[in-house]
Amino acid sequence: MNGGASDTLRKLASYGPAIILATLLLVLWESYVRLAQVSPFILPAPTAMLQALVANWGLLYEHTLQTLVETLIGLAISVVLGLLIAVLLDLSPWVRRALYPLLLTSQTIPMVALAPLLLVWFGYGLLPKVLLVILYCFFPIAVACADGLLSVEPELIKVLRSMRASRWQILWLVRLPGALPAFFSGLRIAVTYSVTGAIVGEYVGAEKGLGLYMETSANSFAMANVLAAVLITVVLTILLFGLVALCERLALPWYFTQARMRR
Repeated sequence: MNGGASDTLRKLASYGPAIILATLLLVLWESYVRLAQVSPFILPAPTAMLQALVANWGLLYEHTLQTLVETLIGLAISVVLGLLIAVLLDLSPWVRRALYPLLLTSQTIPMVALAPLLLVWFGYGLLPKVLLVILYCFFPIAVACADGLLSVEPELIKVLRSMRASRWQILWLVRLPGALPAFFSGLRIAVTYSVTGAIVGEYVGAEKGLGLYMETSANSFAMANVLAAVLITVVLTILLFGLVALCERLALPWYFTQARMRR
């Protein structure tokens, strides 16, 4: 218990420099806007952003909830799709040679250009936003998990093969558990893109969501409202990242124990 509490305190203390730097930047931002008398239509002060956040919280909450639903659905599908693709890449070298170039090609497509096409094909509803989140997120999950499956210790596989374990038994008992650290690394990367994917889709066309809120606010030159929505986007991303890190710590306690012992 004491060890866990001390680790938590040490972890929180490690964020001290980042918090201090962020606070300093906000103070400099506020000072510059006030001293230079910058127009709020160009660059609102952080205090104006917070005032807009409080004043429009009811409306922002509805838009945030819509974006969060799109993000979570797309992220969940990305996890399933990424794991399936990783398993296919691992089970068959032929599939790996055929599928891997297509995966790389999918990431060369600019999502901003693809978003209007998805809007034309699937309308203004939930589906095009979820598809954009999937396109943003599945690749890092699939690639990281596939690399994790390949990095499993060959001695463990030899032991199971000597016990006449099938390929699926080896996958379930050794490869997938051994690939979990790599899977969570890919998931941490994916989750940082997930909210952005939903917002890009909403920005192109939506009935509700933070992207739509940002677009309408920008068209009205309400830049403080735009920055308030950006702040919510940052907070959402950080919370999702923290949730993934928590799930990783709960799922892989042995991994973090070994990491502490290596330090």
